[in-house]
Amino acid sequence: MTEDARFEDARGGPLRLRALDADDLQVISSLCQDAIFPITEMAWDRKARRFGLLLNRLRREDRLVAQGTEVERVRTVLAIEDVTAVQTNGIDRTDHDTVLSVLAVTMEPGEDGTGRVLITLAGDGAVAVDVEALEVTLRDVTQPYRAPSGKIPAHDD
Repeated sequence: MTEDARFEDARGGPLRLRALDADDLQVISSLCQDAIFPITEMAWDRKARRFGLLLNRLRREDRLVAQGTEVERVRTVLAIEDVTAVQTNGIDRTDHDTVLSVLAVTMEPGEDGTGRVLITLAGDGAVAVDVEALEVTLRDVTQPYRAPSGKIPAHDD
């Protein structure tokens, strides 16, 4: 019998971060840039007031990935708490073969601590998540793996 891969076998351990303000969210946004996910890995649990994405995140925090020497991804859960509403724009949620790419995760403040977490996607798509208060977590849930493309995505300025 073979064993599953473990984080202890890789360079660095799993990330587990929480954002409670805009500065914290900026860190999470930079780590989520170029993460990809099938549209089927997006869910809102109304009763628990939680919205989540299961991302294939580029491991930008790894020195070799940052240098472009190796390109690794890791499965990561991005969870948003205290959610009151979720809206999408520019994506067809009925097309279950759609794969989306994250460009940024930002906060548009509202009144009395409320606001909207905006997940901007490549191709003019977006997910807007209304919250009573900002609480976003990012947690790696699998062993890192070599990215099939072997490349870091390039962006036009």
